[in-house]
Amino acid sequence: MTTDQPARRAGTAETSLLRQAATLPNVISLLRLALVPVFLWLLLGPRWDGIAILVLAFAGFSDWLDGKLARWLNQLSRLGQLLDPAADRLYIVATLLAFLVREILPWWVIAVLVGRELMLLGCVTVLRARRFTYPEVTYVGKGATFVLMYAFPMLLLIQTDFAGPVVVDVVRPVAYAFMIWGGVLYVWSGVLYVVQTWLAVRNRQPGSGDGGRDAVAGT
Repeated sequence: MTTDQPARRAGTAETSLLRQAATLPNVISLLRLALVPVFLWLLLGPRWDGIAILVLAFAGFSDWLDGKLARWLNQLSRLGQLLDPAADRLYIVATLLAFLVREILPWWVIAVLVGRELMLLGCVTVLRARRFTYPEVTYVGKGATFVLMYAFPMLLLIQTDFAGPVVVDVVRPVAYAFMIWGGVLYVWSGVLYVVQTWLAVRNRQPGSGDGGRDAVAGT
């Protein structure tokens, strides 16, 4: 009977994961994730920027929709809390990669934003190694993502053939303004994340009290 207990726990966890994945909010999140490689191919393959803008717009809208549905339907889940920021980051990294290849943004801007992602990955690795839980997303990081997800479609729009000179002249300064503010907020949220990680590791020794499974506020 003792031998069967780990298998039973694994089976229960797998069933719970499948049930979470089958909820409407998480189905939308999974669809958003599945469209990331399609979005990148549209930008780097045929360069169908108009369709890529629509995919990015769907990603932004579905990001809002799945959160609302999860609350309305009382289907908040740990899987959804992981899928939502993962999809946001993948779209941001995919967009930055395409912008680098196509020289839409300066390389150093992309290097700073991608460096922020690598910095966060290092922090998460440290936290998991010390048995802290994944951090929750806060308004600073969410706000930065929201602004960038507005900036990216506008930057793509001014690259398209169907955007006339008048549209380009109007949209370009707005796109760069959103990009600057979103980039600053994005980097600042990363700095806050590093500080919170350092404070968590310094002030709490894993294994004491509740076993080190502390929650760390994220950004």
